[in-house]
Amino acid sequence: MGNEKLNSTMRSNSAPRLDSVGIATLVGVAMMVLISLWNVWNLNRLSLRVVQIENAMARRTQPPGPDPNKIHTVAIAGAQAKGPETAPITIVEFSDFQCPFCRRVEPTLKQIETTYKEHVRIVWKHLPLSFHKDAAGAALAAEAAAKQGKFWEFHDRLFADQTKLGSDDLKQHAKDLNLDMKRFEADLQNSGEDQKKIDTDVAEANALGIQGTPGFFINGRFISGAQPYEVFAKIIDEELTKRGLAVPSKSSTE
Repeated sequence: MGNEKLNSTMRSNSAPRLDSVGIATLVGVAMMVLISLWNVWNLNRLSLRVVQIENAMARRTQPPGPDPNKIHTVAIAGAQAKGPETAPITIVEFSDFQCPFCRRVEPTLKQIETTYKEHVRIVWKHLPLSFHKDAAGAALAAEAAAKQGKFWEFHDRLFADQTKLGSDDLKQHAKDLNLDMKRFEADLQNSGEDQKKIDTDVAEANALGIQGTPGFFINGRFISGAQPYEVFAKIIDEELTKRGLAVPSKSSTE
């Protein structure tokens, strides 16, 4: 009888302790589960962030604009051009008279003309950017000068000083080139066809995916921006070699 009372007392005393241990165990397990879930969530966030960073880096390394590894077709009929029509290399430039990078690349283009001579034809396409307030007017004035056979001379004057692209400046450029001023001003006043031509160039640039100026196509191969002479020369030399033509040596152009 005494033993039964002792055992009953021991069971009653140990029950609360067992319950406390059980609760503590459950709490511990719950905490471990929560910590595990928290770690998984953080790992997922980290993985997502890594993917985002990798995608951003991939976008950075991709050159802007048209795929430089493809051959693109660019319309050149009616565009201002210099160099023989039979030249094996055609460089099409989408450009803006107020763009500082377009001006920066001009010496490179002059060097290409000097080096490759009759092998290269350069074609101008208009792409006046909307945030350059004088670019559209300069493009129209250059087309007006072209009607008197002075596009490239006018082109050179515009790039010589990009602070002088206002209406009065454009007229002064025309006077300095001895253009017929009555005809020049009349062509500016009645510039509907020239504006249509410029709009067509802009639409083509957008369709090709050009994202800024200058943009070049060398026999259809795209170059973005005011790249160094060596970048142009590499592609030109490759195109000449494809056609079995001699590549000018460096010594012959110095």
